[in-house]
Formats: sequence, C-alpha cells, structure tokens
Amino acid sequence: MGKSGVERIEFTSGYSISRIIKGGWHLAGGHGEIDPDQAIKDMAEFVEAGVTTFDCADIYTGVEELIGGFCKSFPELAKEIQIHTKYVPDYDLLSTIRPEDVERGIDRSLKRLRVERLDLVQFYWWDPDGIPGYVETAETLLKLKQAGKIRHIGLTNFNTRQLKAMVEAGIPVLTNQLQYSPIDRRPEKELVPFCQQKQIMQLCYGSLAGGFFSDFWFKVDE
Repeated sequence: MGKSGVERIEFTSGYSISRIIKGGWHLAGGHGEIDPDQAIKDMAEFVEAGVTTFDCADIYTGVEELIGGFCKSFPELAKEIQIHTKYVPDYDLLSTIRPEDVERGIDRSLKRLRVERLDLVQFYWWDPDGIPGYVETAETLLKLKQAGKIRHIGLTNFNTRQLKAMVEAGIPVLTNQLQYSPIDRRPEKELVPFCQQKQIMQLCYGSLAGGFFSDFWFKVDE
C-alpha cells in the first residue's frame, strides 16, 4: 500500500505502479481548453495523493511536454512517478518503417518528457492485420531497451494471435493495455488467459465504461 492508502501493484522486481493511473489523453487539447500551469499543478496533487503513475502517448498532442514540465517544476515529486507512454508510428510510415525511425520516435519522447529512460513504452500498431512489420518494430524497441533508452516494453490493443507472435519472437512483454470492463468482457475468452500464462500484466482502460458506471447513471431509471 502506498502513501494516502493508494494500493500499489508490483509488475516485476523493482517496478511497481499505483493501482490508479492518471490518464493523459484529455490533456491533448481536443477535449476542451487546457491551462498548462494548472495541469502541471494537478499532476503534483495526484502524486501527493499517491497516484504516481501517468499514462500518455506520443500522439497525445502536448501531453508528454506537460509531464516534462511537471518533472522540471517539481523535481522531487518527479522522482516518485512512473511514466507510461505509447509509441505509435505514423500510419503512413508503417509499410516502410526503419529502425532509425523507431529510435527517432523514442528519442523525441525522451526529450519531451525530460527523462533519460522511458519507464514503459506501450507499443501500438495501427493495422496489424493489414500491414506487416509490427514484430520487427517491436524487435527494434527491444534493442533500444538493451541500449538503456527503455526500461520495459508493453503493448496496446493487440489481439491474442498478434501478442503471441511477439512473445514467440522473444519480446519481453511486461504489460498489455486493453479495453476491459464489467460490460466488455471479451478479453476473458483468450487474451486474459494467455497473458496469465505468460505473466503479462493487464493495464485496463474503459473500466468504468466511459462513465456509465458512475453516480449519474446509477440514478437514472431503466
């Protein structure tokens, strides 16, 4: 149990996260007006409350920079956080992506976040059924992990077959990010059992079904 009673989950030796993760997509600017200074202050309050794990992505416009701003403004609190960012290659780049393209994307996230190593890179591929190359790209991420730029590798929104292909290629997948809630239990058919077998941790989004499981809807008559 972390400070303020927020439970912590150990993913692997030496790496734990707060059970509640602070999301970042809403700070991308397309969902309402963003006050950068207030957003950074809010991050500090989350950490002080025990929520030390932040989720972001290189395609969430401006969000990595905001977290980097937090790290600069609150260096002591920044020592407590874990940053989970997504590496999402441009769709138009998928068919011709090269290792140097992957490294350029990772270096960009490092610079934006003002860190020397990314705690967890959650890899996403726009069209794994239609455009090959995701296994090879994951292998490049592994090389960057071995070079010290990435601490752990995770995946986002891959199905069981695709996840299995990467595991069989020797990718040390620590986490799998997926949509999973009491009204969307599709992952329980194959994906969750496979991850349990391979000791891959689940990072769930949409757990409250987009706000459906909230006081507002509980008060609405059927």
